Parts: sequence; structure tokens; C-alpha cells
Amino acid sequence: MFSQWSYVRRRLFCTNVWTCFLCLVILRTFGIPDNEVNLLDSRSVMGDLGWIAYPKNGWEEIGEVDENYAPIHTYQVCKVMEHNQNNWLQTNWILNEGAQRVFVELKFTLRDCNSLPGGLGTCKETFNVHYYESDDEEGRNVRESQYTKIDTIAADESFTELDLGDRVMKLNTEVRDVGPLTKKGFYLAFQDVGACIALVSVRVFYKKCPAAVRNLALFPDTVTGADSSQLLEVSGTCVNSSVAEDLPRMHCSAEGEWLVPIGKCMCQAGYEEVNDTCQVCKPGFFRSSIQSLSCSKCPPYSYTKLEASTSCQCEDSYYRRDTDPPNMACTKPPSAPRNAISNVNETSVLLEWAAPEETGGRKDVSYNILCRKVAADSGRYEECGGQVRYLPRQRGLRNSTVMVADLLAHTNYTFVVEAVNGVSDLAALLRPSVSLNVTTNQAAPSPISVVRKGKTAKNSINVSWQEPDRPNGIILEYEIKYFEKDQETSYTIIKSKETRIVADGLKPSSVYVFQIRARTSAGYGGFSRRFEFETGPFLAASSDQSQVPIVAVSIIVGVILLALVTGFLLSGRRCGYSKAKQDPDEEKMHFHNGHIKFSGIRTYIDPHTYEDPNQAVHEFAKEIDVSCISIERVIGAGEFGEVCSGPLKLPGKREILVAIKTLKAGYTEKQRREFLGEASIMGQFDHPNIIHLEGVVTKSKPVMIITEYMENGSLDTFLKKNDGQFTVIQLVGMLRGIASGMRYLSDMGYVHRDLAARNILVNSNLVCKVSDFGLSRVLEDDPEAAYTTRGGKIPIRWTAPEAISFRKFTSASDVWSYGIVMWEVMSYGERPYWEMSNQDVIKAVEDSYRLPGPMDCPSALYQLMTDCWQKDRNSRPKFEEIVCLLDKLIRNPSSLKTLINSSKRVSNLLVEYGAIESTVYRSVGEWLEAIKMGRYTELFTDSGYTTLEVVTQMTSEDLRRVGVTLAGHQKKIINSIQEMRVQMMNGQVQI
Repeated sequence: MFSQWSYVRRRLFCTNVWTCFLCLVILRTFGIPDNEVNLLDSRSVMGDLGWIAYPKNGWEEIGEVDENYAPIHTYQVCKVMEHNQNNWLQTNWILNEGAQRVFVELKFTLRDCNSLPGGLGTCKETFNVHYYESDDEEGRNVRESQYTKIDTIAADESFTELDLGDRVMKLNTEVRDVGPLTKKGFYLAFQDVGACIALVSVRVFYKKCPAAVRNLALFPDTVTGADSSQLLEVSGTCVNSSVAEDLPRMHCSAEGEWLVPIGKCMCQAGYEEVNDTCQVCKPGFFRSSIQSLSCSKCPPYSYTKLEASTSCQCEDSYYRRDTDPPNMACTKPPSAPRNAISNVNETSVLLEWAAPEETGGRKDVSYNILCRKVAADSGRYEECGGQVRYLPRQRGLRNSTVMVADLLAHTNYTFVVEAVNGVSDLAALLRPSVSLNVTTNQAAPSPISVVRKGKTAKNSINVSWQEPDRPNGIILEYEIKYFEKDQETSYTIIKSKETRIVADGLKPSSVYVFQIRARTSAGYGGFSRRFEFETGPFLAASSDQSQVPIVAVSIIVGVILLALVTGFLLSGRRCGYSKAKQDPDEEKMHFHNGHIKFSGIRTYIDPHTYEDPNQAVHEFAKEIDVSCISIERVIGAGEFGEVCSGPLKLPGKREILVAIKTLKAGYTEKQRREFLGEASIMGQFDHPNIIHLEGVVTKSKPVMIITEYMENGSLDTFLKKNDGQFTVIQLVGMLRGIASGMRYLSDMGYVHRDLAARNILVNSNLVCKVSDFGLSRVLEDDPEAAYTTRGGKIPIRWTAPEAISFRKFTSASDVWSYGIVMWEVMSYGERPYWEMSNQDVIKAVEDSYRLPGPMDCPSALYQLMTDCWQKDRNSRPKFEEIVCLLDKLIRNPSSLKTLINSSKRVSNLLVEYGAIESTVYRSVGEWLEAIKMGRYTELFTDSGYTTLEVVTQMTSEDLRRVGVTLAGHQKKIINSIQEMRVQMMNGQVQI
């Protein structure tokens, strides 16, 4: 605050016999801090101060000038020879300017009483400071009793006679605060009770938070509050060309500092922030919204000649859609498709082409197909009409290929392929295109779509049908194929030139399947779909006789199946799993008593068997000093607190990144025990596929569990984010790691009880590690655990039937859960049993329903899943055998190429679970329900896909636009659409 001292010596005379003894140190000032406002400064007064001394011979004003001839006002008193001194010095009335708390700064010198000759007993080394509040100057005659004492002032350093000789004075500075003040002004008074003192300067000031601009908001000068701890909230005003939803605020502290800024102003569009002000965007630059960081240069092929532009105009022949972001370059329509070719197949034409050489700078290029034909009567071109089908669609094609079906035979067609993008509609130009002229061939008739049953007898059925919708020539004859249902290998064929026949020689009360096709000079068309008709009832006399072949066939089939099963069991599997009976009581004992030993392998010890749970923590988990850990960011939330990440640096070891589970404040002792119980369990495990415990922090708060950091998080979330991105071998490798970790736990006698993909963590090398050993918490609070049995909750979709019904958790029940995890992995994180309720899941599993194989799942893996889901827990494989089998599959990748038969998969899912029994779909909703995608019915309807004919033209891009975002679901729906297209072409699906 002060930068230079000047010394002035003056002889002071007291009323006693003292000679000159006091040298005063005068401080030259150069200004005050910007957060202080002076109300009084005796050093800056040019004339008389006008202060009043009482009695008049007490305080004495000494006038002097410094080396710059500036006046110096000094008051002194030294009545140390007289008793009962009470000398008062009163200032002028001081206007406080609205301040409720002011500060008084005193600079003074004071003589050491011991240095006075004679050792005066009345000498004092302190003086008092008082104040009196008043609304005006009229009340200057203040009685002593009316003053309020501020403080007694003592000197930090006093001077002696030696100091006088050396001309070195010791100047004291003391500051006291006064408040709260309630009136307009006040007087100060200095009371001497017998000291030898010189008052060099008096400065009275208050503190303010000076005007400032923060976050583009102007905050005015603000006087601090009356309380030393008070924070005054002040609203700012947005500076030029800036706005804010809520005005920014800051808090003015008692020390005159701005603290705790809240909110901010932002420059309007067309302006940018520069040095706490908003500057206009120059020509050629723009700022489209207040969220943009700064003015940006106009993107390619656009310009602006104005200041404060919020967008740029496109150059000639370039365009921008309303939905394009302002910082996107202007674009233009694409050039024409290239290298178009056609491939005629009877009355269908496959068109293919290459992408345009110029896309116009956009990625949303699509294609439209225009079709014209030569009319047979006039020879002129006309539109093809609505009977022509385009697969997958006629307009908005993303791929460069399309199948045009249901054309007329021996007809000339012209196909035009247009290339368009997002700005083609804005350009007043002809759309670039390429044309192809083709002539269709003679074609076989289309499949017959309508077959009816006429008169029926016990041994015959009358059948009639309609001519094909597209005969493609003269029908020469029809071929009728029929057979008894489920006896397809034995069938009868009849040929007829009429559209009706009588099939006789049939069995009574039996169902027969009929299929019919037509023939022209181009050959036979495809068979119709299957039509089932039933003959009349049995006669009593022939009932027993007709049963003989059925019983015989049943016995033969049973013998064959028994031989196959026996041969399979006797042959065994090289790396198969033993069906040796497990001792259920032994595994139950493993779970409830962690002290049982497993054939020389380290045994898991249940922490709950310790009388003091803290003993288990200290025995199995290493205590880490909190100074070795730095929490950098929050990565999630656990039941007991936040989950964070940060570096761990232990003495003598390299720094590593770790995950940090924290126990939130206000925990109970029970919560602390449960929280640290997981560490007591983890600390006993040491395996590359088990999450590794680094240690715990229990001697400081917050209490922490420190584990290794897994970069890719939980397995289910990781798979959903990377749907379809891994090879089968990579997925099997993940499953092998999980099985290896579970084998280790099983060998130690530990039962996990909550094995699920959400409890598997994945690191950057795709290594999977089993985690989450806090079972007591999962059973009570997991949202998946919606079924309660015997007081606890369990995750139904992952839990074995015996564990649900009898709470019998064993290593075998963990194997069941592992089978569910396999299903989750192969379906890329799909929810087991989809949207079925937990009660429906329980009932379905009890009725022997099992999850169908995921799409494109190798049959060997699905076989392992179903083995894990054996109802008899003693028939399930052990984890040792699972690891062995997976190793064998990894060593022999060709064994993973055989996929699950799609028809069996659909049958298992749809027929066993009672979805549909035929391929006659009456609506889009019925079809989606049939393939277990009924959740998307409303999305399809809202997007305009209300008929199956429209649905058959959908692509993966259409599914994404509809709202089907999961790649697994897209694949499932597209496969079904493709199957439906084929069946429609063959007349096997009726819409």
C-alpha cells in the first residue's frame, strides 16, 4: 500500500519540563485500493482539520509541511506528569455514504513509559477510540457517555529516547471496523488517559466491490454488507448485443471481492465475444446462434457482404436445404448414374448402375426409377402402371440395384434411373439420369392364389381354383399335387385342363395338403401355397383297421430315436461334459460355509462368518493411504455412492488408472459393513477374468473401494453400442474369459448368484472380467429382481428354476445364468425374454420353454446354451467342461460356421410359445407379433407402413427412420421381409 517513507522532525513541548523528544514519521501516500472508498483522510486535507480537543490544553495540533510543502496534520498529547488524565479529540461529522460497515485506519507513535525519566507511575501506553452516530452535524456537542467505544489501541512498537537521537521513529498502524451503522453519519473521538502519543494520520473508509464485467455482464459498484461474513447477491446487466435467459449474478464479499459467479450473458447471433464485449461479425463471416463459439468464415460456395450476418447465401447453382446446418457447405445436385446395365429374367428385370461421379458435395444421394412401356395397340410409350412391382422400392433407393417384377411378357420397356440428393428439388434443372431399353421374355404363369374346397366325402374331396393372375400366355394344363399332412414324401399328382378335380381314394377324417401349378408353352409356373382340406368322418367298422399303420409307424420312429440317443450317449464327446450326478447338499454347503476345502485349492471364506466384519476387510483388502488417490471424474453411480475414476500412485510403483467406489455421506454402520463386504469378497480372488481389488480406504472419508479400471464398462452396454461389429471368434473369446473366471470361483467354492452381462466388465483389450459381488444388495434392490420369494428378490431372467422356487443357489445355478449370458452376448445385449413379464418368464420356463437361438448364432454355441438350461441341475455341464468345449471351438473355427436352422428357430420361438400357426398375415401388426417384434407396431403405423405390400419394399435405412435402431432387430425384421418376398413371389404367403 505504501511505497516511500519521509521523515520530519519537530520539537514538541509539553506542559511539564520536557524538552523536545518526539520525531514523527510521516507517510507519503500514492493512492488507495480500488475496492476502498475514503470518507476521511487527514493527510489529504489542505486547510485546518477543525477537530475539537477537550480540554483545550489536552490534544495539541501541530502543523508542518513535508518536503513537497504539503500540509501535515499531527495531533499529540503527553500529559504524563499529571494524574487522572482524560483528554478527548473529536473529528468533524463524517458522512458514511450509505455504508453500513466502515474501517478506521490510525497511524501513530507512542513513547515507552519506561524510557521516561523518573519512572512516572501515571504513564499509559494505550488510548481509546470511540464513535457516535448522528443524522446531521447539529449534534456535535456530544457527552462522553453517549459515545460507543470501538477499541483500546496499543502500540506494537514504542520509541525511546535513543530513538530520538537516531532520528528513527517507529510508526504504528492499526485498523478497526465500525458497524453496523444505522444513521447517515458519525463522529470519531480519541481518548487519552495519560499516554505520550502522537496521532500522525486518520483515514476512515468503507469497502466496495468495484464495477466489473464478468461473463459479458456488467456488475455495478456495490457497497459491502454490514456483517463481516455477509455475501450480497448482485444481478448484472448484459453488455451490448448480448442476452441471457436469466440475468447473471455474483456475490459481493465483506472484503470487497466478487465471488461465486452464476450464469452468463451470450452474444447475439451475428456477434462474437472479444475482451468482455460483443463485436459484430465482419462481412464474409457469420454466427448463426448464441450457442456458436465465435464468428465463422462462410462455408464453401457461400458468401455474405453484410455485418452481423447469421447465415451466408449460396453462390449461383449451389443450394442449401432448410434442414442443413448453417456451417455446412452449399451443395448442388449430383451428376447422372453411370454404367447402367440390365439383366432380363422372363418378366423380371434386374437393373444395376454405378454411383454418380459427382455427388454434389452431399451424402444423401438416392435414386428413382421411371418405367415406360410400348403399348401393343398404338406402338406409343405409356406409363407402366401400378401392377409393376419394384423391389425393394421405386423411389428413394439407397442401393444401386433394383428388381422390377410383374412385367408383361414380350414387351418393350424403357427404364430411366434418376440420381437425386437433398437439393435436387431446389434446382430448376432436369434431373440427371440414365436410360435403358429392354424387352422381356416369355414367362411361365404366376402361382395360383385362390383354391377352394367343394363337396367332401369320407374318401374324396372336390377341389377348384382360379386361373393365375398373370397367365403370361395360354394355359395348357394344370398339375395338382396332394398328400396326407405330415406324409409329404408320399404324394399324388393329377393333371387337368379344367380348373377343378375330384381327389378320391383318401382316408376318412384326415387332413390333406393341396398345391396346384399351371403350364404354358414357357413351362410350369410355381406351385401355389399349401391349402389344407379335411375328408369326412370315420366309419365305426373301419376305425380299428385304420389305426394299425399309425401304431406301426409310431413304434418304428420310436425305435429309431432311441437308437440315435443311445449311440450319442455311448460315443461321448472328446471335450464334452460329464453328466455325473453332483451332490446338491455338498454345493449347498459350499455356499453357506466358506471354510470347506476343495481338493487342495484355495477356499473362499464367507466374510459374514467373522464376528467383526472389519476384521475380514483388513484381512483380505489392503488399506491405501488417501493421498495416493486422485479423483478426476464421476463415471457412474452405485447404490451407496458415486463411482469415479482417477490415478493411483503407490510408493515404488508406476501410476495406474483405477475405478473408485465411494460411500456417500450420512451412511449407517450397516451400510458401511455391506459396502466393505464386497471388498472382503473381491480381495480373496486373484484371476485374470475376475475384477482385481487394489485396496480400500477406511481410515478417512469418504470410505472407498479401489479396483482396476475397465475402459469399456459393462458388457451389456458395450455390446449394444457395438451391435454386429465383432466376429464370432471374438464373441467366443469373450465367453471363454467369463467361463474361465467362473471356473475359478466355482473351484474356490464361491457361488455368484447374479451372473449377468451387466455384471461383466470389459477392458480395452476386450478381456471380460466377472464383477459385482455385493449379492445382498442385488437381491434387495436390483430392478430386474421383481419376483420375491422367502423375503428376498432375485433376478428372474437369469436365475435357474430351483433357485427361484427353493432358493437353492449352487454352482449349477450359476451355469444356468452363464447360458443366459451366452445368449446376451450372441444377441449383442438384447434383453432375455424381451418384454415378457417376470411371471410369464417363470411359467414359460416351467413349461420347458427355452430362449430361441440368436440370429446367426453357431449351432454349437446354442447347443451349449440349451445344455446349461437343463431342468435337472445335475445334468448341466460344469464350468471346467464349458471352458474345455470353448477352447475346442476356438481351435477349430470351422466348427462355428454351421448356424442354427432358421426354420427350427422360428418354430421354437413362434409355435412353441403360441404366436402363430400359419403364414397368412392379416395385418402388419400380426406379422410383427409373429416375429416377436410387436413393440414396433405403432412406429410402423405412424410412419405410413400400414400394409404388408408396402412393408416388403422396406430397407434397413427405412427401419432406422421408423425408429428400429438396434442392429439385431433390424437384421431380424429384414430377414423376415426377405423371406416374405420370396414366399410372395412363389405364392406361399397370402396378403
